Amino acid sequence: MQILYKSTRGGEEGVPASRAILNGLASDGGLYVPETIPELDISLEELAGKPYSFVAYEVMRRFLTDFTEEELKRCILSAYDEKFDTPEIAPLHKTGENTYFLELYHGATIAFKDMALSILPYLMTTAARKNNVKDEIVILTATSGDTGKAALAGFADVPGTRIVVFYPKYGVSPVQEKQMVTQKGDNTCVIGITGNFDDAQTAVKKMFEDKKLAEQLSEKGFRFSSANSINIGRLVPQIAYYVWSYARLLEQNAIRSEEEINIVVPTGNFGNILAAYYARQMGLPVHTLVCASNENKVLYDFFRTGVYDRRREFILTSSPSMDILISSNLERLIYRICGNDASLCAEKMNSLKADGWYDITEEQKEALRCFYGGYCSQEETKQTIAALYKEEKYLIDTHTAVAADVYRKYREAEKDPRPTVIACTASPYKFTRSVVEALKAVTDIPSDTEEMDDFALADLLQQVTGMPVPKAVEEIRNAPVLHDKVVDACDMPQAVMSFLVGR
Repeated sequence: MQILYKSTRGGEEGVPASRAILNGLASDGGLYVPETIPELDISLEELAGKPYSFVAYEVMRRFLTDFTEEELKRCILSAYDEKFDTPEIAPLHKTGENTYFLELYHGATIAFKDMALSILPYLMTTAARKNNVKDEIVILTATSGDTGKAALAGFADVPGTRIVVFYPKYGVSPVQEKQMVTQKGDNTCVIGITGNFDDAQTAVKKMFEDKKLAEQLSEKGFRFSSANSINIGRLVPQIAYYVWSYARLLEQNAIRSEEEINIVVPTGNFGNILAAYYARQMGLPVHTLVCASNENKVLYDFFRTGVYDRRREFILTSSPSMDILISSNLERLIYRICGNDASLCAEKMNSLKADGWYDITEEQKEALRCFYGGYCSQEETKQTIAALYKEEKYLIDTHTAVAADVYRKYREAEKDPRPTVIACTASPYKFTRSVVEALKAVTDIPSDTEEMDDFALADLLQQVTGMPVPKAVEEIRNAPVLHDKVVDACDMPQAVMSFLVGR
């Protein structure tokens, strides 16, 4: 069955997967969605006990139907190799009763973005060959902290590509920033902006929609594409690890065949939990999708009230990758609950852009019954890290702590004992200061750590917990800063042109 893609806003349809991956964003500003969600027509028992690459292929081939078997398997095997520090790729760690942390941070940049961004460069370059694209592909990306480094690591020195990453200068952790600004590669460019992630993401979307800029770039032999989760080539690989987690639970006899599970995801831009939703749409037995927010709880409010309202204070938290008020991937869900009505979806997105909010009907709210929204405060984040380490000697980062706390609230409220998978999205070493601060309540970490830099804190964390400092942190400890440019959001297009054509 061939799966083609169309825009959530109606401007394109019948687009092959490879072309959708190359374009990144649809020409009308919408996001590409599959015209039909394919069925996972292979038994989950057959996937149990198989390597990650096998499961990934079985999921991805159902979405990327214009890739040949040879092409897709080559992309998968090139991505999920020794770049990951465990052959499992995404291990499951059990804590307590029926709770499993899906560790998605074993890749090169110690964050879940590696799971998709390790394969996207291979999908992108394969797609370019399939479509006879001669222009140099310019990956244009806004990051709230993790996508940027993972994309840079994936595309650095890949022939026929360049990559420009924008990040909020004062809105990422020191380790996240150091990972990006020390990135090697003649085709890489990293730029801080004085605003927040939403400012960066909005400016990037405007550049994608700027026809005059596209013409100027085309004349110089360039074309834009995206490594953000707006790219369907990012989203499809993420579906695979939810299917993999279910297969692993079957293999471990933790669940029965066809038994429903819950999935909990800490989210800001909504891509990671949307992948879980698509897995459910394919037929994965999922009861509830728990959407966990930090104090920027725009998604929590949406699921509670049916009103999406970005008109609120932007809060800098200890889980910065979730500090987002405009959740781009929610558009794909809105399209779905609008009955695949592109004009209705476009109307809501235009309202968000012009007025800062939109709402959905009671009937549309009913289509979201499989979702549960919750949020976690800064103090609760600290308490969750401390409690889990004290009780289980299991160390998690701030984002995963948001998910764990929201799941605790869900379980207490709904009295739901089902086996549950929590997406563990980053290594604790990516947010060392916040994790160390949380552990002071349950370990002998001294109180006076404020003057220590993040690398000294990493050494202290290893000393106290015995969890080794990851290679990704050691590599940047003394690495020179190679990117130090900072601009206002309004100057981002000029910064891109300067990098590409020197003007």
